[in-house]
Amino acid sequence: MPVAVDCGETWHVTHSTLPMWKNKRNVRIQYTPLEASCSSIDQENTDRLDDLVTYQSLNSEKIHTVEGVDTCSSSGDARGEWDWRGKGLLKIASSHWEVLGWGEEEGSGNKWVVTEFAKTLFTPAGIDIYSRDKRGLRQETIEDIKKALVAIEDGDVRKLAEQLFEVTVDDGRSD
Repeated sequence: MPVAVDCGETWHVTHSTLPMWKNKRNVRIQYTPLEASCSSIDQENTDRLDDLVTYQSLNSEKIHTVEGVDTCSSSGDARGEWDWRGKGLLKIASSHWEVLGWGEEEGSGNKWVVTEFAKTLFTPAGIDIYSRDKRGLRQETIEDIKKALVAIEDGDVRKLAEQLFEVTVDDGRSD
């Protein structure tokens, strides 16, 4: 699993470039370790994760889910790049994502992760910022992350960094 993504923990998507999150709120992601694809891989370093995304529409209390499985596409023990495949009706959907960076906010101890997603049939390429705390990160931290993304050599990442918007997080969920 990626060093930055604590499995079994809930991550809150607080900023994104993906249009699908513009009319959603309280977007959460949970990664749970699955049995490794072969017995030579230690369970602590599994190459497979259950991926559960939950969210609400801006005008509804109903919680929607998107379920999939992530399979590591990095080589060796690295766990920074993953291929996602949907479950159920979404089994036809797939995407590639990777961890661009992670850290811990000074003073608060709040952990954060930046992920990049490749373009799919259903979504454009994009970037998400996750926070362990649903209140998100301080504006200063977000600005520092944006500066770091704009400094990356990859021109596509630089363009995406300038399109980041805040995803709505409110008290609409009690789970």
